Amino acid sequence: MTATLLDPGIGMTSRRTRERLIQRLMDAGIDSPEVLRVMRELPRHLFVDEALASRAYEDSALPIGHGQTLSQPYTVARMTQALLEHGTPDTVLEIGTGSGFQTAVLASLVRRVYTVERVGELFERAQERLGALKMRNVRYRHGDGAQGWPEYAPYSAIIVTAAPRGIPRALAEQLAPGGIMVLPIGEGPRQSLVRLVRLARGGFGHEILEPASFVPLLAGVA
Repeated sequence: MTATLLDPGIGMTSRRTRERLIQRLMDAGIDSPEVLRVMRELPRHLFVDEALASRAYEDSALPIGHGQTLSQPYTVARMTQALLEHGTPDTVLEIGTGSGFQTAVLASLVRRVYTVERVGELFERAQERLGALKMRNVRYRHGDGAQGWPEYAPYSAIIVTAAPRGIPRALAEQLAPGGIMVLPIGEGPRQSLVRLVRLARGGFGHEILEPASFVPLLAGVA
């Protein structure tokens, strides 16, 4: 039977297991009711290989192949909360579709998500998963995420799920005035999670949120 957003799951994917994860997120400082609701309802076990499903509600990153990972639930929740903290954006550009889990979280909260993935196999799997969950407010692109998706710019918000060395100018320019971008910046153990704001009067402001650990943002397609 196909799982839905409210699928109770069994064993290590049960409602009780999910509630333990939600409590850990709350203890770690996630306090957005909307983010917690979506993190509680989304079937994260559908976004990993079946062999890893029993670990889906641990607060840890999990491999999805091609050197990529499904970010730990705290990271997904923290980035989403940072994006929504000053109001719910209308359109969000996501760089790095990966498994599609972060995409699903965003699609449950905003009107439209535009998502770009450079690895063809991950791109196709994510489309299948989100299609099975009947998430129809997502547009997909197999392409170079470092270049964004200028055809649909400007965006109310941008989220980047891999770490560039610095803020990518091409992405920053696709933000609408007042728009927010949340992304990790840096290399190796020296990464930081950053929130960038495109100021209405011109220019950008930014704040460092906390240390981070992401795979690097790579150019091109695969």
